[in-house]
Formats: sequence, structure tokens, C-alpha cells
Amino acid sequence: MKSLLRMCAVLSFGAILMFETASVRADSARETVAVVQQRMVKIFGAGGIRGLVAYSSGFVVSKEGHVVTLWNHVLDTGEVTVVLFDGRRFPARVLGAEPSLELAVLKIEAPQGELSLPHFDLKSSVATAGEGARVLGFSNMFKVATGDEPLSVLHGVVAARTTLKARRGTFEVPYKGPVYIVDAITNNAGAEGGLLTTRDGRLLGMIGRELRNTETSTWINYSIPLTELRGPIEEIISGKFRSKSNPLDTESGPRRYVPADFGIVMIPDVVFRTPAFIDAVVPDSPAAKAGLRTDDLVVFVNDELMQSIRAIRDAIGRLETGDTLRIVVRRGDELVTVEFPVPRKESGAAAPVQR
Repeated sequence: MKSLLRMCAVLSFGAILMFETASVRADSARETVAVVQQRMVKIFGAGGIRGLVAYSSGFVVSKEGHVVTLWNHVLDTGEVTVVLFDGRRFPARVLGAEPSLELAVLKIEAPQGELSLPHFDLKSSVATAGEGARVLGFSNMFKVATGDEPLSVLHGVVAARTTLKARRGTFEVPYKGPVYIVDAITNNAGAEGGLLTTRDGRLLGMIGRELRNTETSTWINYSIPLTELRGPIEEIISGKFRSKSNPLDTESGPRRYVPADFGIVMIPDVVFRTPAFIDAVVPDSPAAKAGLRTDDLVVFVNDELMQSIRAIRDAIGRLETGDTLRIVVRRGDELVTVEFPVPRKESGAAAPVQR
């Protein structure tokens, strides 16, 4: 009888220990979620056409308001809106980007002294993880938050660390480096630029875009390790970074002209070779007077084959005042050719930023 009572006491004591341990872990996880949520942001910008969402995610890496996010179509506008954890909204601009790493750094624009934000310290908070590590994924997937609402939090496990081989539609993505493959459905619409952390809140990776594996055609849930991004992020913030694939530069230097100078608005440049469809034509612009239309696909610019939006922007960027711009577009089943002169641009005027 005594042995039975002793056994019951041991079992009861063990159950208490298990309960307390589980409770401590739950409290720790809740604390991690609370700390990380205060350092996450919601980003709103371009999108809303052809199934492209106009929102994404990001995380703050300085008290002055530097935000890390994924280089994507949401940033394809002059200014984006960043919403903080407490619901405050601020305009932000792209400070720098490295498309080959899928990386962009924003700077929140606020009156001096107004910002002193909770943020991640990249020098001390970045970690690595192996297969089987339990992780948390934070993002604004499916636009769950527009103000001070918390972002989505997913629990998952690192399934592998491998090299990314993926595509978006029929197009290969530019990033070919290492990624964490996650056993959790993290890469949903709007999750781009979100954060993967350890259970205790250390930074592991930036959540990528919606992609399919090139070999199996299955959807991939992945994040780009912060160990790959930390150096470029710090260089962009310090002003020492020069992109290896700067979207504003051509081989001959900064672009003199962009499509907008002629009244042409291209669709957001989502992937490395986004087809050069015209999204809109500004009324009374040279493009409108020449007869270009929404949904025209640009095939040739001055007899040069255009295979992407990047190609048309590079071709237009090489134009000089007095040149003739000759564009061939596919409209339905026919090819249409238009021509108009390149207008004079004021000396020293900077071309508007287009991504």
C-alpha cells in the first residue's frame, strides 16, 4: 500500500512538473510573440491589379525607422505607407535594394524626434537553425491587420536548409542562394517580407514570395537567412552599399528617361522577366496621342526585342533628346507600330523612380 501511495505521489509530482514546464514554455512563447509583434510593420503600396495584392510585411531594424522587407511589386510606387504595431501610419521611401537578394530597406519619413521605435539589433539578434528547429513565422498574410491589430503568427519546424530552385508562374526568380524550408504554410499573399524567428525571438530569415519548386511544381514555404542579408542591410543603412543589380542603373549610367516621361505606366515588375504589358496610358501624353493602349504588350523598342519590363526601361533609358521612339506592341492578334519624338528634358532633372 505504501509503495502504491509513493508511486501515486511520484506520478502526481511528475504531472505537476510537466504542467509547470508546459506553462513556462507557453509564457515564454507568449512573451516572444509580444516582443516580436512590436517590431513588425504592415506595408501598403502598389498592387490591386491582375491578382497582385497591395500589401506586404516588414520588420524594424533601427530606432530611426529603417524597415527590412522583400523587394516586390508593392514597392513599385513613389511612396509606400508603413503601419506600426500601435496603428500609427507613416509614409516611407525605398532607401536601397538588392533585387538579386530579394531585399529592400525602407526609411520611415517622420518629423525629427517623433520616432524612437522598438527594433531588432542585427548585430546581436541574428541566429542560425538546423533541421528540426522549432520556429515562429510573423507576417501580415491575407491582410489580417490594417491598424493596431497583431500580425499572424505560425508555429513550424525547419525542414531543411537548401538552395532555392523556384519560379513564379513561368519565370525563374533571381535569388539562387540558401533558404530555410519550413514545415508551416508561411508564404501566403501579403506574407512577403515577414520574419522567421526561433522560439525565443532570435532572427532566422525573411519570409519570401509565393513560389513553386521548379522540379516538383509544389508550393514552397521558405525564408532567406538573415545571415545572407545582414551585411547588405547594414551597408544600405550606412549609405555604403552599391547594388550589384541596381534597377535604376544601366550599363551606361543612370537612366535619362523612363516610360512615365512618355505617359506609359507599366505593370509592376514582379519577377526578373516580367512581360512588358502597359498598365495605363496617361491622357494627352505622347503615348496616348500616338495610340498606345492599356494591355498592349511591348514587343520592340527601336527595333530591339523587349523580353521584359526591365528591358524596355533600359532601352528607353538610353534615349537622347531629339531621338525618335518607335514602339511595336502586340494588341490581340495584330502588331501595331507607333512613333513619336523624344522630348527635351530639363538639364539636371532626375528621372522619377520606377521599379
